[in-house]
Amino acid sequence: MPWSLNIGSLVGTKIQVHVTFLLFLGWIFVASWVSGGPTEAWQSLAFMLLLFACVLAHEFGHIFMARRFGVASPSVTLLPIGGVAQLEHIPEKPSEELLIAIAGPAVNVVIALALVVLGATLDLRSLSGVDNARIGMIDRLAAVNLFLVVFNMIPAFPMDGGRVLRAALASRLGYVRATEIAASIGQVVAFALGFLGLFGNPLLIFIAIFVYLAATSEARLVAMRAMSRGVPVSAAMQTQFATLTPQAAIDEAIETLIRTSQAEFPVIDAAGKPVGLLGRAELIGALKQRGPDALVGDVMTAGIPTVGHRHHLEEALRVLQEQSARAIGVVDATGALVGLITPETVGEMLMVREALPQGARLGPWSRATGTGNLAE
Repeated sequence: MPWSLNIGSLVGTKIQVHVTFLLFLGWIFVASWVSGGPTEAWQSLAFMLLLFACVLAHEFGHIFMARRFGVASPSVTLLPIGGVAQLEHIPEKPSEELLIAIAGPAVNVVIALALVVLGATLDLRSLSGVDNARIGMIDRLAAVNLFLVVFNMIPAFPMDGGRVLRAALASRLGYVRATEIAASIGQVVAFALGFLGLFGNPLLIFIAIFVYLAATSEARLVAMRAMSRGVPVSAAMQTQFATLTPQAAIDEAIETLIRTSQAEFPVIDAAGKPVGLLGRAELIGALKQRGPDALVGDVMTAGIPTVGHRHHLEEALRVLQEQSARAIGVVDATGALVGLITPETVGEMLMVREALPQGARLGPWSRATGTGNLAE
C-alpha cells in the first residue's frame, strides 16, 4: 500500500504502518497532553498501541487460517481505522472463506476472555469511556475487543461479516451474486456511517469513505474475475502501443508521450523482450530532475510482470492483484512483447460486457449469465 512503512515481518508476512497511522498516534498524544498533561498523554498512547496490537492479532488470525488453505499473505498494514491483511486471493469455496472470515473476530474474543481472567471488568461504561484514563486500561481493552467483534461481524463488505454473508449466500446464489448483495449492504452501511459522522464525529466520515470504496472495489474485482474465466488474454490486451528502449533519451520519450495517450510505456530490448516500465509521472519527474539527455534505462522501473499469449485473462488479473502491477506484458513463445494489459483495459472490457444486451455476444465477451465462459 502506498505511503506505508515496513516495521518488520512475522512468519513471512511484512508488517507495515501507514503514514496516516503515525499521524493519528501523534494527534492522540498531543490532544491528551493538552487535556490532561503528560501522564494522560503517555497512558493514552500506550492504550492505542495495545489496541492496535489487538487489531494486528485479529489480522493474523485471518492470515494463519488462510495459510491452512494454501493462501499466502505478503503484508498486513495498520491504518487509523484498523488493519488490512493482503491475501493473495480469497478462496471461492464458501466453507474456506467462512473459516478465514471468522478467524479474526475469534482472536478478539480470546483476547477479551484472557483480559477478564486477568481481572478486567466488562462494562458498557468502559466502552463509552474508552478515552478516559481514569477507567482501567485492561477494562477498556476488553470492552474494545468485544466491540471489534460486533463491528466486524456486520454483514457488509469490507467487514468480516460481509464475507460470512457471502459464504452463506454463495452456495445458493453463486459467488458473484452473493458478492453483489454483500457489497450493496456495505455501501448502505457506509452511507449510514457518513450520516452519523455529520453530527460531530469526522472519523466516522473517514471510515464511511473507506467502507464504501472497499465494498465497491470488492464487487468490481469479483465481477472481473467472473468475466475473465476462459477468456484469452488477447481479448483484453492492447496491441497498438508505443514502446521505449533503455538507450533512448528522455526527450525522445517525451515526444512519444505527446504523440500518444498512454500512461505506461513498456521498455524493450533489442530482441523485443520487455525489460522495464516507465510511467507518465516518472517520465515527467525524470525530465525535471535529470534533464532531457538522461537515458530511459536509468529511470525506468526494472522488470515487468508477463503472461504468455496463450494464457487466460484470469491469470493476468491474478498477477495484477497480487503484485499491484500497473501493467502486464503479454509475450509470445520467444518472450517478445506482443500485447499490454492494464487495469484500465480490463475495466473497459468490463464496461463493454455490462453494456451488452442479455444474450448478446461480442467476440469472447458474452452478457449471458450462467452459461459459457462467464458462468457464475
